[in-house]
Amino acid sequence: MDLGIAGKRALVLASSRGLGKGIAEALAREGAHVLLCGRSAETLAANCAAINAAGPGRADWVQADLSDEDVVETLVKATREKLGGVDILVNNSGGPTPGSTEDMSEEKLATYFQSMVLRIITLTNRLLPVMKEQRWGRILTVASSGVIEPIPGLALSNTLRPALAGWSKTLASEVAEYGITSNMLLPGSILTDRLKSLDAAAAERSGRSVAEVRAASERAIPARRYGAVEEFAATAAFLCSAPASYVTGSLIRCDGGAARSV
Repeated sequence: MDLGIAGKRALVLASSRGLGKGIAEALAREGAHVLLCGRSAETLAANCAAINAAGPGRADWVQADLSDEDVVETLVKATREKLGGVDILVNNSGGPTPGSTEDMSEEKLATYFQSMVLRIITLTNRLLPVMKEQRWGRILTVASSGVIEPIPGLALSNTLRPALAGWSKTLASEVAEYGITSNMLLPGSILTDRLKSLDAAAAERSGRSVAEVRAASERAIPARRYGAVEEFAATAAFLCSAPASYVTGSLIRCDGGAARSV
């Protein structure tokens, strides 16, 4: 299938590694011009070099951290200077520290709300006028399966990410007439460094080995395995595509059937 995004300009947040990096690579393989961002300049430069060597799309990067107060201005400026505008915005952020509801101090809540919710919404609002003017755009927000089925031990994530679900759905109804879609993609157990760290934390809490924790997790997934970043990224690329123009306001799961709700 031709996804129809060759030459489209895409900003992918938190794309130095993991799911964000995978999505940037998938979009570039379809011919998009992607702008990667993250905290490590060295890692971003290496990622872009690999993408540019593989083609057919191309990649640039900007050093930006969602925890910084001026990150929105940094990213808006970078989209103008490096992309000349933006057609596709992939909202993505690192997950907060594991813990229970009792671990959710006021300071932690405020800190992660800024980076995981407030700045994503603010950035989207800043980039929307360009999409409206050109009457085409794709906004994809990567969250967590905890949005529909809270994950034990991830109270902060379970609390904050659902706020983006309500926002994304509301946004979809407001911008559909401009040819802009807004969807949310929910990963289940995709094998990233983040998942490895969560398995390690679970092993420490339970006194089991990491291998035992992973085996138990995989048994609970109907697919009986963790997902690959490439599988998740392919789903993201489709949702950012031209053929997906009538898919909006949706929560899409990529979880091997793990979520039990309808």
